[in-house]
Amino acid sequence: MSSGNIGSDIGSGVGRGGGGGGSIRESGGAFGKLEAAREEEYFHKLGKEQLKKMHDHLVKEIKEAKEQVKRHDEAIKRNEEMLKALEDHSEKYHE
Repeated sequence: MSSGNIGSDIGSGVGRGGGGGGSIRESGGAFGKLEAAREEEYFHKLGKEQLKKMHDHLVKEIKEAKEQVKRHDEAIKRNEEMLKALEDHSEKYHE
C-alpha cells in the first residue's frame, strides 16, 4: 500500500496532510482547499513580482555600469591626447 497520496492534499485540514494554516484551512473541505489555492496563488504572484524587480534592478545596474565605462574610456582618451600633446610640445623645446 502506497502512502504517498493519502491525505496529502493542501487544504485537507489538520491531521489530513493539509496543515494548520488558519481556522478555514484547519476545518478542511472545499473552503480549506480554496484558501490553500489562494495562498499558493498569492505566493506565486509575490515570487514573480520579486523576480521582476530583481531583473529590472540588474538591467538598470548593467546599463549604468556600461555608461560609466563609456565615460571612463572617454576620459582616458582625453588624457592620453593631452599627454601626447604635452610630450610633443616638450620635445620641441628640448631639441
